[in-house]
Amino acid sequence: MFGLLEHIRTRLLRRRRRERVSLAALFRQFQQVLELNNRILTAIASMHDKLGGDYIFDVQYLRSSKQFIVDTVRELIDAFDAMAPGRYPGLYTAFRDIRHKLESELERRPVLPDVMAIPFADIRLRDMDAAGAKSTRLVMLAKASAGAVPPGFAVTTSAYRLFMELNDIEDEIVRLEDGWRNGGMTVQEASGKIRSRILAGSIPPRVRRAMGRELENLRRGAGEGGLRLAVRSSAWGEDGDLSFAGQYDSFLNVRPEDLHDAYRKVLASTYSPAAMEYRREYDFKPDEVFMAVSVQAMVEARTSGVVYSLSPVRRGVSGIEIAAAWGLGSPVVSGEVEVDRFLVGREPEHALLRRTVAHKPTALRPGPEGSVVTEDVDEPLRDAPSLSPEEVRLLADTAIRLEQYFKKPQDMEFAFDPSGALIVLQSRPLRIEAGDDPHSPALSEVLKEYPVLLSGEGDVAQQGVASGPVFVAWEGRDLEEFPVGAVLVAHLSSPQYAAVLPKASGVITDIGSPLGHMATIAREYRVPALLNASRATLVLKEGDVVTLDAEQKTVYQGLVRELRMHDFMSDRMEETYEYRLLRRMLKLIEPLYLVDPEENNFTPQGCRTMHDIARFIHEKAVEILTEIPTTAGASEACPGGRLELPVPMDLVVLDIGGGLTEECAGSEDGTPSRRRTVRPEQVRSKTLRAFIDGVTLEGVWQSHPVAVDFSSFMSSMTRTFSADSAGVKRMGQNLAVVSDRYLHLSLKLGYHFTLIDCYESEDDSRNSVQFRFAGGVTGAVRRSRRARFLSEVLKGFDFSVTVKDDLVVARAKGWMARDLNRLMRILGLLVAYTRQLDVSMVSDAVIFEHCQEFEHIAEEAVGN
Repeated sequence: MFGLLEHIRTRLLRRRRRERVSLAALFRQFQQVLELNNRILTAIASMHDKLGGDYIFDVQYLRSSKQFIVDTVRELIDAFDAMAPGRYPGLYTAFRDIRHKLESELERRPVLPDVMAIPFADIRLRDMDAAGAKSTRLVMLAKASAGAVPPGFAVTTSAYRLFMELNDIEDEIVRLEDGWRNGGMTVQEASGKIRSRILAGSIPPRVRRAMGRELENLRRGAGEGGLRLAVRSSAWGEDGDLSFAGQYDSFLNVRPEDLHDAYRKVLASTYSPAAMEYRREYDFKPDEVFMAVSVQAMVEARTSGVVYSLSPVRRGVSGIEIAAAWGLGSPVVSGEVEVDRFLVGREPEHALLRRTVAHKPTALRPGPEGSVVTEDVDEPLRDAPSLSPEEVRLLADTAIRLEQYFKKPQDMEFAFDPSGALIVLQSRPLRIEAGDDPHSPALSEVLKEYPVLLSGEGDVAQQGVASGPVFVAWEGRDLEEFPVGAVLVAHLSSPQYAAVLPKASGVITDIGSPLGHMATIAREYRVPALLNASRATLVLKEGDVVTLDAEQKTVYQGLVRELRMHDFMSDRMEETYEYRLLRRMLKLIEPLYLVDPEENNFTPQGCRTMHDIARFIHEKAVEILTEIPTTAGASEACPGGRLELPVPMDLVVLDIGGGLTEECAGSEDGTPSRRRTVRPEQVRSKTLRAFIDGVTLEGVWQSHPVAVDFSSFMSSMTRTFSADSAGVKRMGQNLAVVSDRYLHLSLKLGYHFTLIDCYESEDDSRNSVQFRFAGGVTGAVRRSRRARFLSEVLKGFDFSVTVKDDLVVARAKGWMARDLNRLMRILGLLVAYTRQLDVSMVSDAVIFEHCQEFEHIAEEAVGN
């Protein structure tokens, strides 16, 4: 009998040891997850830096970088799966899909979405490879309210590839291009044969159906005059860092029944002699040649032309160049006709610096049967300016807004319709070659004239120069107010600002890390970003115009035009095959689509990039730590005991490694010592000690009874709590699971529940705190008022906060949590202060009163 009992005792002890190891192992796995996540973010930032033009690299570098990212993300998923075995199998599926796409890019088989046509309304920045840069840029500027564009749709690059495959043209193109490159035939001969094959090809049924569906949608929006189309090229590389200006064909005033012919002609222009020579000049490989086609409702143009937001020809003159003529703009951009010329100042008043009015006897206009015809201009208009002073200023203002939006000088094509409405037809980067100007003073001398507001502070997330009015994103401000071209100034570096980054000229934050998620988004949009600048929100005032030189970590008062011009002219990127391939690979690695954990897409199935996978795992790993088991067996398996406190909290502390002094750690053979009382001085964890300091601050903990009305009490009694908000498994015990760097607190005080998770890293940028609070003894209104109080207080201490009814979820990560001891002391104060606070929340005015009182208490306890 004794032997049986001893056997049972031994097995139970082994079981308890296993449970103890599993808790410690869980924390070690969490540490590994954080380390791997940091490694991935560092690698992504390093790959992006190679796009700056300061590095020379080859395809082998891309292969090795891809392999490092793939191996590290796989290791991250495995480490996370050890924390939550089998819980998220979809991560492996998402990982394999992204890995396959990266390998396809390196094998010169670009990844394209399986869609044949996309309406402009549905095009996003991520669709550039499918819709082409020209269509995508038009849609982007329209959605940013930087200009009006005609309605339309894009016939995708996947449709082009399907056309080539089904008509068996690809091998013929390779053979003919090889013959031309090897000198066996002229470019005209190779071009002619390729284009003949394309023009004779049949459009695949899938493409026909997609075009027909989108064409019908355009027809429904057409006016009484019926629908005519502008069918334009939108090829890979076109209107991007290279312009391909004039290399491909466009067709105007196309009848809907002639769309298929126009589509084939645009595809055929992919292999015009000029385009083939242009691609050879910039080392475009056969796997980079893809043509999307933009189909738009035709604009009836009274006046058309082109605008350069920065004069490329007048050295020493900071002006906007405008050329315009009556009718359609094709003759203007091709240089076939005399045009009116306007030079306009770049300053907001856009003063007219020079005007030349040409004699314009003819204009290109839509023909009655399709296509276009040249017509005589009425005599009084031949020598009249084609643009009014108001229209000139509107064009100048639009060009500057587009420049601010796209972060580069722009070459914009436009039209004014008969009603005087401005339509943007195209906007591409304007290439300006740097040149020595003997009349301009040295930049360093010029900069001395501008007051410096910030200097030498912060971390550079994206280099570049930005200028514009300051937009201070104070807590709760409506980001819909953000104007194009403003400089975003915020206290925290948060992914919540992702929506405004495409419109921002620059970003400056008090707190943030160049390895954080918002930094990655800033690099994706190439927005100059200076993070962790400490005093930005104190020094930079709403509406003031400033200039940020991110590389030099300097912010100047006012618009430093010379610095902006210098940045424009020095922003030259090597346009090689390796750079283009790296950009395509980064589209599968760098963008962050999973921004908000509360959104429906925050799932393994929503992961579209390697960064998404890392973001998902990081968020869920923290959540898993809040699910540490607190069964009797687990608590007996860990050393620790009931914490001796001067307030009635009844807190049990479990040590999973280094959280308590050695005398609390157990016997020499590793078995736990008999449960004991733990004194505060036996706590080694700095964060738990900070929490204890806050929660036991004299005079904050309310122990006296409070009056509760019967209806509120019954409301709380009949309320059902979710496991997420209240922690059902932990309702019966106040628990602290602690190590030398980790703290988990699960508290039930009265009728509300609090969860706190805190992780301290050797690298401050990886610190994190999470706080959850829900419940109360009163009715829903008073509980929600306490939640609002918590929200206001926590926001003031660098937490990002979400509130739903009486549930409060607050997070501080990275540099926002670098002073963990201070934050944990604040949370201790909050736990004590809010213990019965809902009872006193009799009106909204009381929220503000308690915020002021708590701010005073916190200031005395922990300082500003």
